Amino acid sequence: MKNKLTIRKANIADVPLILSLIREIAEYEKLLHEVIATEDDIRENLFGKKKYAEVLIAEYENEPAGQALFFHNFSTFMGRPGIYLEDLFVRKKFRGKGIGKALLLELVRLAKERNCGRVEWCVLDWNEPAINFYKKLGAVSMDGWSVFRLTADKFDKILT
Repeated sequence: MKNKLTIRKANIADVPLILSLIREIAEYEKLLHEVIATEDDIRENLFGKKKYAEVLIAEYENEPAGQALFFHNFSTFMGRPGIYLEDLFVRKKFRGKGIGKALLLELVRLAKERNCGRVEWCVLDWNEPAINFYKKLGAVSMDGWSVFRLTADKFDKILT
């Protein structure tokens, strides 16, 4: 499988692919209605003057198979950066070939290379295949923690 699978850093030419894969994961998660990102948004925020996130692209037999979109966070307790995995997605026809694991292991390799203290992500409660996959790799659920979110549509209201 090694020579069939390649993982590479995304480049600006991948913008349409990245957005397509974002839409595919959103559809899988039953959240496609929430995707408002455009190619211009992806281009500006991943490859513009200030790069807010990075993407690893998995290709299987030279065909786009999936991606890992991630960015750095910081642990005050560790005093070190971490990596937050926003999306890990493998297209349906490529699942079961070790691509998700390969993407995650490449992310762990990058975290080690960058002296990060941890890699973190969220998973939907109902996504048993993903939960089982992560647990099999040794990841642990952060029970006792709840994710809170303020979205841009609420910024003005709370700032007034």
